[in-house]
Amino acid sequence: MRLAPPAAACLQESPQDQESFSTLETEVTSIFKNLKLPSFSYMAGVEDNNGQEAYDLITDEEVADVRAALEKGDLAEAASTLKKSLESLENAKLDIAITGESGSGKSTFVNAIRGMEDEVDGAAQTGVVETTMDPTPYQYQNHSNVTIWDLPGIGTPKFKADTYLERVNFSRYDFFILIASERFKENHIELALEIQKMGKKFYFVRSKVDSDLFASKRRRKSTYNEERILNEIRDNCTNCLKEGGIDSPKVFLLSCCELARFDFQKMQDTLERELPGHKRHAFLLSLPNISVAVLQKKKEALRQQIWKLATLSCAFATIPIPGLSVACDLTILVRAMKGYLKEFGLDEESLSKLAKKFDKSEDDLRAVIKSPLVVKEITTEIVLKLMTKAAGAGLMTIEYAMSTVPFFGSVAAGGISFTTTYYLLKSFLKEIAEDAERVLTRALESSVDA
Repeated sequence: MRLAPPAAACLQESPQDQESFSTLETEVTSIFKNLKLPSFSYMAGVEDNNGQEAYDLITDEEVADVRAALEKGDLAEAASTLKKSLESLENAKLDIAITGESGSGKSTFVNAIRGMEDEVDGAAQTGVVETTMDPTPYQYQNHSNVTIWDLPGIGTPKFKADTYLERVNFSRYDFFILIASERFKENHIELALEIQKMGKKFYFVRSKVDSDLFASKRRRKSTYNEERILNEIRDNCTNCLKEGGIDSPKVFLLSCCELARFDFQKMQDTLERELPGHKRHAFLLSLPNISVAVLQKKKEALRQQIWKLATLSCAFATIPIPGLSVACDLTILVRAMKGYLKEFGLDEESLSKLAKKFDKSEDDLRAVIKSPLVVKEITTEIVLKLMTKAAGAGLMTIEYAMSTVPFFGSVAAGGISFTTTYYLLKSFLKEIAEDAERVLTRALESSVDA
């Protein structure tokens, strides 16, 4: 028989909220019922758009260790395994190599992919002549585990792909992006073939397509067709590379001045599909918040880790929730929630940079934010109040959820706050992801629209 929570225990009283509570109950139950080998898609991640591949964010060995610990009622041991899993995910290194001829826009691309303007502190040096003499690392401000490497140009007459790769320490990089602002030349092809021979992935970026479109529009005002011109550029690049011996070249048309336009989403989807699990996660979180699609990807990547954080908070319980047999480690929750704000660019520093970039006032951007926690400093005291409010509903759900999972019963009997914590983090993540979309939309509005 299904256990129905009393109305007084629910956070909200509307039919919609009751339905949400029911969904939460199903989720929590599924998490632990699906803790099994070899398939663990619910907790490991979600299938991609084609339903063919699940995110590999927790290993089968880790799953087996967690299950074994829970079967003997040892939540601390299970949490220790999950803590290592989270740390492994957070520290996963990703090294991306960017190369091309002088003036092709590779240094500008290095800045754009990090969400930076060319003239700010920490930006890669740009110019029409070669400004990069040695591999130069550029890290993301909030993701020091992800490094973009600006490599020396490949346009010299004496260029040799094999010696070039040796000089730039080829084995360091996870994949290569080869950039050209016009056509791809012999040096691009020679380098790509050498990279292919060594078993690494590479992608081609045709930069400055906005300039091509602008020039074409000036020359052919009456017959201008953007889609046709882009297809011509793409086909020309692809055919040139195929003639040089590159099988099925992956070519993306981009503008560093308008990164969200053209093929950026296509490139993002390709890299997401081809990178291994931990590196894919690092790549997604490092992307600049330039589109709703990017924000949604980040939300999903973070959502997949909530159950681990909730389990850790319960296992390392240090602070009791007033009036309830629940305790949790609030520092874990505070750290996670502050991290969410940074990921979505809603912390004070990020909002200030966004306002300057789009010539808006910070107050204008903050006006569309609905979550009260975005404008406050997130502290243990604030989180404690939220937990107290949520715990009534959470305990009712966890009592039912854990009672249906025999091996978890002894842990559930201890009064852990898994569901309350899970609900709190999931709700907060949803709220600020929606706020981030509203802030981005407001930032992109023209002064006329505003």
